[in-house]
Amino acid sequence: MTLRVSRLTSTLLRLSVFVLAVAIALGGWAYWRNSTQTPLEQRYQLEEIAKGDITQTVSANGTLNPVVLVNVGTQVSGTVQKLYADFNSKVSAGQVLLELDPVTFRAAVEQSSGSVASAEAVLKLARANEQRARELFALEYVSKQDLDQAIQVREAAQAQLQTARGQLAKDRANLAYSIIRSPVSGVVVSRQIDVGQTVAASFQTPTLFQIAQDLTQMQIDTNVAEADIGKIRVAQPVRFTVDAFPGRRFEGKVKQIRLNPINQQNVVTYDVVVAVSNPDLTLMPGMTAYVSFVIEERSNVLLAPNAALRFKPRDAERDAKRPSNGKRERPAKSSGPRIYVLRADGITPVPLQAGITDGRYTEVLGGDLKVGDRVVLEDNQPDQGARGGQQPFRMRPF
Repeated sequence: MTLRVSRLTSTLLRLSVFVLAVAIALGGWAYWRNSTQTPLEQRYQLEEIAKGDITQTVSANGTLNPVVLVNVGTQVSGTVQKLYADFNSKVSAGQVLLELDPVTFRAAVEQSSGSVASAEAVLKLARANEQRARELFALEYVSKQDLDQAIQVREAAQAQLQTARGQLAKDRANLAYSIIRSPVSGVVVSRQIDVGQTVAASFQTPTLFQIAQDLTQMQIDTNVAEADIGKIRVAQPVRFTVDAFPGRRFEGKVKQIRLNPINQQNVVTYDVVVAVSNPDLTLMPGMTAYVSFVIEERSNVLLAPNAALRFKPRDAERDAKRPSNGKRERPAKSSGPRIYVLRADGITPVPLQAGITDGRYTEVLGGDLKVGDRVVLEDNQPDQGARGGQQPFRMRPF
């Protein structure tokens, strides 16, 4: 009997020690788990939903150009003798810009003038002979043939005079063309010749000056991709910046959408002309403009960060909100975008109806979102396992 009691006592003692060891192990495991599990506020990068203004735009690059840029050339060849205009010179219509050496042109005019005088003398003699022939023919002293010959000589002399006068007019015009005048009033933006330089106008007219008619009104020639051209319309507001003034934003309006497509390496773009007012002459020709075409604008609307719309957690079901019955809630299925919101007991996927976007934020048209909701942008531990942010224990195979 004593032996049985001793054995029972020993068994109870062993069982108590085992239960105590299990309790200590469970308590240690629970403490280790709670101490190593990362809070959701620290694990995820969050941002609060807020209200604000949003603008949807289409971006393109372009070049600032004068609305009217006149290329001034020459119709005659010669050597530049005098120069009256330089870069940035303000000129008026008809003002002399340069003179070519007029020696050869004046000699040609003098030669043509002599030809005209000779032709006039020949014509004068031919007319006198014709008149004399007519008088003699009336008295039957000469034949009809003699009279016809006199008439033919007079007509030939008259034609020769017309030819000489035409050549004289041409030479005088060339002499006038040796003086280059400005066709419009404006500012010289380019000068491509200098004194002593010879210009040749044999095959095509060389460009001597480029004159911008009015720099207070300029335009931007931009190339818009075919995927975005359907969103552009005439009179649409435009905002742009230039490298010279990085802190300043300029405005303009779409003036023209040119129908001629530009195909470069199988990429189709269209030239969109933007009208720009430049009253203080801040903008200069040739500047690169970074253009934003304003498609739509919204004021004081609910905005969601685009990074939150792209976030897709691997363990969304584990961290999703659990109802009171203890069963895991399945994420709501939606064909549209959804966003993950941090609630009191986890992150919850919330479907939403998206509006316009500016590349950073998206307008929220509908959904269970309100100002102050914290949405998940990024998982700070994307490579961690499912148990409290730690890798689960696995046996390594041999």
